[in-house]
Amino acid sequence: MSQKILITKFNYNLPAQDFKDLLSSVAGEFVKVPGCQWKIWLIDEKKNEGGAVYLFRDQEALDTFKASPLVASILSHPALFNFDLRETDIVKGPSEI
Repeated sequence: MSQKILITKFNYNLPAQDFKDLLSSVAGEFVKVPGCQWKIWLIDEKKNEGGAVYLFRDQEALDTFKASPLVASILSHPALFNFDLRETDIVKGPSEI
């Protein structure tokens, strides 16, 4: 089994502080995601862009996450739009250095 990375990017249509508050309100739900080893939240206030980088245990954990009600609720949130979700593999050797 090989670890997987998920990189997400999207726009938001609310003030940056409200967006940060929204992230804080849902952060606890992401801690519970099976197979997610870590998540880094991203923001570019000048572009009204948010996103995240996730590390998953394997493809199965990533697929389960993408099909979850949690992801569905984020993708359908009225303040979030223009989603880009990209999966990628890790190049282990150089990453371990």
